[in-house]
Amino acid sequence: MNRKKNHRLNQLALSTVFLAVCATLSTFKAGGYSTLSLISQQQASDQWAFYQAKSLKKNLYDLSRSQLQLARAALPLSSPAAAEFDAKIAEFGKKSATYGQEQADIRAKAKQLELQRDTAQKHGKPFGLAVIFLQVAILLSSVAGLLKKKALWLTALPVGLLGMLFFANGFWLFF
Repeated sequence: MNRKKNHRLNQLALSTVFLAVCATLSTFKAGGYSTLSLISQQQASDQWAFYQAKSLKKNLYDLSRSQLQLARAALPLSSPAAAEFDAKIAEFGKKSATYGQEQADIRAKAKQLELQRDTAQKHGKPFGLAVIFLQVAILLSSVAGLLKKKALWLTALPVGLLGMLFFANGFWLFF
């Protein structure tokens, strides 16, 4: 009978260690995804601020170009300044178009960073839930070992299994 109790205590100890290892890995992965989410969000915010700066510059060139076009329209056709106005209007149009293209590139990068953030959050949530269930299972298993209550340990196992299911889901997102 003593041998059977030792075997059961060994199983309890090994299962608790296994749960602890999974909880540690879940904590590590949840922290990594949380950090990635925060960094991606900050980088996306930086990109959107850069986008706004380009938008302001583009709008200034568009406004200046419109003002030059109005001033040019008020000049007589034979005015010697007409060629200078036309050159500046064309230059401001090109600069505005350049800023517009830069905005499109920045927008694409910001959207990519937001997608990276969202993906990190999707992976991080299951790891966080895994930590909770694994910690509860470790607690139940530890108390079962202290009190030498097999029923309590058998209660810890499904809780731990649920935690390991969330742990696996953190990698593969199957639910």
